[in-house]
Amino acid sequence: MREGLVLTLSGLAIGLVTAFAASRFLEAMLLQVTTDAATYGTVALVLLAVAFVASIVPARRAARVDPLMALRYE
Repeated sequence: MREGLVLTLSGLAIGLVTAFAASRFLEAMLLQVTTDAATYGTVALVLLAVAFVASIVPARRAARVDPLMALRYE
């Protein structure tokens, strides 16, 4: 689960920096384009929540498997 969340947080950081730079570029090129910090925060929180659920579901399923049965299957 940790690996999934580390990837998510690094992706969010890169994405937020890129989105902020792109919005500054668009502000310079177009008129009446504004950047909204609340939108960035909301989108980041929604993506973090989705990634958390996507990470915890398989982790819980794997935690329920008996290790001896998993080794026998291999």
